[in-house]
Amino acid sequence: MGATSGIGLQVAIRLALMGWKVGAAGRNSEALRRLKARFPESVETETIDITADDAPGRLGDLIAKLGEMDTYFHVSGVGYENPRLDPAVTLRTIETNVTGFARMIDAAYAYFRDFNPHGHIAAVTSVAGTRGIGPMAAYSSSKKFGQTYLEALRQLACSQGLHLKITDIRPGWIHTPLIDKDKIYPMAMTLDYATPRIVSSLLRKSAVSYIDWRWRIACALMRLVPACLWQRLPLRLYKER
Repeated sequence: MGATSGIGLQVAIRLALMGWKVGAAGRNSEALRRLKARFPESVETETIDITADDAPGRLGDLIAKLGEMDTYFHVSGVGYENPRLDPAVTLRTIETNVTGFARMIDAAYAYFRDFNPHGHIAAVTSVAGTRGIGPMAAYSSSKKFGQTYLEALRQLACSQGLHLKITDIRPGWIHTPLIDKDKIYPMAMTLDYATPRIVSSLLRKSAVSYIDWRWRIACALMRLVPACLWQRLPLRLYKER
C-alpha cells in the first residue's frame, strides 16, 4: 500500500524481481499502470486512496485479483514540517498517517483473522515516532501512533490465538519525494541503500526494525534525554545546501 513512489515503489519492484506475486496499490493510477506494464505476470494493481471510506473494499478487490494475501505491507504516509501549526497541514497528516493507517491495518488484520491466521502485517513508521519533534508535531505524533497501534495488535493477535506476525519498520531520513532535495538532512540515506534493508526487514518478520544501525543508536540516545531537557533542545531538522 503506497507503491506509486519512493519506498513503496522501490520495494514493489524489488519483490517482483525476486519472483513475488505483488499487489501494488496507491493513488497514482498512471504510476500503477507503468508498474504493471513492467511486470505484467507478477504484479496486480488497484487504485486506492487510504483516506477514502471505500479503501478497505478496494483492498479486497486487489486480494481477489491475487487470489490470496500472505503479507500486507503499508508504506502510505505523508510528512510535513509545520512549525506554524497550520491546521490544514496538521489535519492532512492525521487523516493519512493516523486515520488512513488504522483503516487499512484493521482491514488487513480482519482478512488474516478470517482467512489466514499465519499471515504478516508490516508497516513503515519512522524514527520520528521516538520522541515528539516540535517542527513536526503532527508527523512525529502520528508515527508514534502507528508504532503503538502495531504493538497493540501484536497483543490482540496473541490473545485471539492467531500466529500473525506484525513488523514495525522505522527508517530515518531517506531521499524520497517527501523531503526537500535542496536541504541536507542528518544521516540521510539513498533509496538504493535503504530499499534492500527494508526488504530484508520485511522478510525477517521481526517485531521492530530500524533502518539503519545508526538510527537504532540515535533513537536509544533520544530516549535517554530527560523530558525537561528535550523540550529545550534547539532541534534543527536540516541544513541549507
